[in-house]
Amino acid sequence: MDQLPIFLTIKDRKCVIVGGGNIALRKAELLLLAGANLHVVATQVGEGLQKLCDDHAALVETKDYDASALKDAALVIAATDNQVLNRQVSLDAKELNIPVNVVDQPALCSFIMPAIVDRSPVIVAISSGGASPVLTRKIKELIETFLPERISALAKLLGSYRERVKNKLAKPADRARFWENILDSKVSELVYSSNDKAAAELIEQQLTDPNCSEAISGEVYLVGAGPGDPDLLTLRALRLMHKADVVLYDRLVSAEIMAKLRRDAQKIHVGKEQANHSVEQETINQMLVRFARDGKKVLRLKGGDPFIFGRGGEELETLTEAGVPFQIVPGITAASGCAAYAGIPLTHRDYAQSVRFVTGHTKEGAVALDWETLAKEQQTLVFYMGLSGLSEICKQLIDNGMEQSMPIALIQQGTTATQKVLVGDLSNMPMLAESKKVQAPTIIIVGRVVELQKKLSWFNV
Repeated sequence: MDQLPIFLTIKDRKCVIVGGGNIALRKAELLLLAGANLHVVATQVGEGLQKLCDDHAALVETKDYDASALKDAALVIAATDNQVLNRQVSLDAKELNIPVNVVDQPALCSFIMPAIVDRSPVIVAISSGGASPVLTRKIKELIETFLPERISALAKLLGSYRERVKNKLAKPADRARFWENILDSKVSELVYSSNDKAAAELIEQQLTDPNCSEAISGEVYLVGAGPGDPDLLTLRALRLMHKADVVLYDRLVSAEIMAKLRRDAQKIHVGKEQANHSVEQETINQMLVRFARDGKKVLRLKGGDPFIFGRGGEELETLTEAGVPFQIVPGITAASGCAAYAGIPLTHRDYAQSVRFVTGHTKEGAVALDWETLAKEQQTLVFYMGLSGLSEICKQLIDNGMEQSMPIALIQQGTTATQKVLVGDLSNMPMLAESKKVQAPTIIIVGRVVELQKKLSWFNV
């Protein structure tokens, strides 16, 4: 380790920036966020920096630099394009034992400005020691992705109880165990869901009764896994996937997404397909209740979005009746994801002013739908689970007035590396699908927008 990572308090302390351009502006913004008493020294000061200094009552001296500008400074930043001047600022600061940073010149620095993820009071600083600022920025992007936005609220809530916990629990080990239990409980998720009041109540319960069962009560996470590509998972979905003790998952959840679960989580397949329900819905509902009452964090992982042909509402009704708390995380539904990856816009001013999501499940050999309405022009139809009823779907649309030449697309395993897209019309698609031996899962898209597929295709081309 070539540098010691530290957090420096500069609130109300003199901090000097030598330079007046855009780089100086960015550094000034950061120093002001930390409460610095900012002094800018430059022969010319840009409009943006001048306005920032005016807004924050910062001192601007439009003059040539000399060492007297550093008197009583807590730190110095040189941000000019004059290499000789930058070197002089560095020498002067080091002579006065003042921490100095010279932008993009690590050899002249006594400290390096890290990349920062700011969720104050939680702050993450990242540095490559000046070796690769771009790599540092990429690492910052990853942390920004996974660090919850409301972790700042969580830190403030925990901080508000720090003294009370210290007074109640004299031993450091006892205090550490208390906070570990709090962070392993529902407190974090309550805050992340903007339910700060319930989170505070739970901490109060633990302060007065450390054996309170509420802290270890279970919860169900109803999460949409999206159409298959793991990159389409939401940030909240990923976070809850990493927390779950038990996972009840459907057959449409891809192996790549399953690989992102906790390795030690109990995984139970409860998938369904037509005429083959590995676990009945009522049994699934009761499993969710039982695991949650056992104090488990239960992930109900569904392909696509749980509220679009996913029976998520039925499961939540059971949880509500049983008094089991839950969270809902929407996912990208198959219609949206598969259409986008196939290059088919579901609406377009020139082709379709509306879109309909329709279940294509057959019932006793027929698809019971309002075919006359579905056959109207200027709309896009998306059929879920329609492969087995494809011939009936095409026939009914034609019989109810839709042109035989109406474009139709059949997307197999959409958004995945094995995605296949077949494009035809209502008259030939059943035969085309049979000849290509198409297999589920599939999405069927009917409408003029399909004409754009060849032009807009981008994935796996």
